Amino acid sequence: MNRTLQDLLELLNLEALEDNMFRGQSRDLGGKSVFGGQVIGQALVAASRTVDDALPHSLHAYFLRPGDMALPIVYNVHRIRDGRSFTARSVHAIQHGQPILSMIASFQKSEDGAEHQVEMPNVPPPEALRPMQELMAEWLQSRPDLPQRAQEQLLRTVAIEFRPVQPRNPLMPEKREPRQSIWFRAAGHLPDVPILHRCVLAYATDFYLLSTALLPHALPFIEGKGALASIDHAIWFHRDLRFDDWLLYHMDSPSASGARGLSRGLIFDRSGRLVASVAQENLMRA
Repeated sequence: MNRTLQDLLELLNLEALEDNMFRGQSRDLGGKSVFGGQVIGQALVAASRTVDDALPHSLHAYFLRPGDMALPIVYNVHRIRDGRSFTARSVHAIQHGQPILSMIASFQKSEDGAEHQVEMPNVPPPEALRPMQELMAEWLQSRPDLPQRAQEQLLRTVAIEFRPVQPRNPLMPEKREPRQSIWFRAAGHLPDVPILHRCVLAYATDFYLLSTALLPHALPFIEGKGALASIDHAIWFHRDLRFDDWLLYHMDSPSASGARGLSRGLIFDRSGRLVASVAQENLMRA
């Protein structure tokens, strides 16, 4: 297994402090604060530890404060409802005695029903595309003036593999339509535990979604010229999935205003099944 993926699984394996209370650690991915996907993934793990015989079908989270990478995060779970089919949990991620994230997650026992979905976009398969890390190393050759920390951030090995359908050099931004597609998967085999695949996917959905709202504006945020932050994040899990095989993340941004951008994502597996949907509003203050 990829070492960074093993490290991510260790991050998601929260320490139980007492009933409904868990503790997790953080990793520095090169940003100014804890990566939002990490907090969402850990919060979903904490909620799932209090639920039996059901999988999450949706979560809605608000990022309230930046997370401190030097400190652990405590997750308090409130058992809102235990129903026959649906179970609800609220989770607060706490640092310095204050919440940095508030989330509600809903779980459902397996159930049959009517089905329909939109069609998967017609894009090249991941095997025909170049890895993001390879592209980034090439793009960096044209920017030797970039600060060392920024270069390290862009070349950092993460637990998720990415292959963009429409590669875009963030170091030389150009105005584009607010939509992009990228194949992604865990960088190695995952255990056959359905909740784990959903938690790792939740972690990964915070990559590249925010940047979709930046595409029409060609703003050089990668160099620290401005403020970027996730405000909220929502995920709906539609069907069973495996995140150790390629999934297509198809994203668009229907609106930006008031220094906020809205981005949406549809996630398909190789066979064209829609397995999840995502939405996020972010701060994009130039």
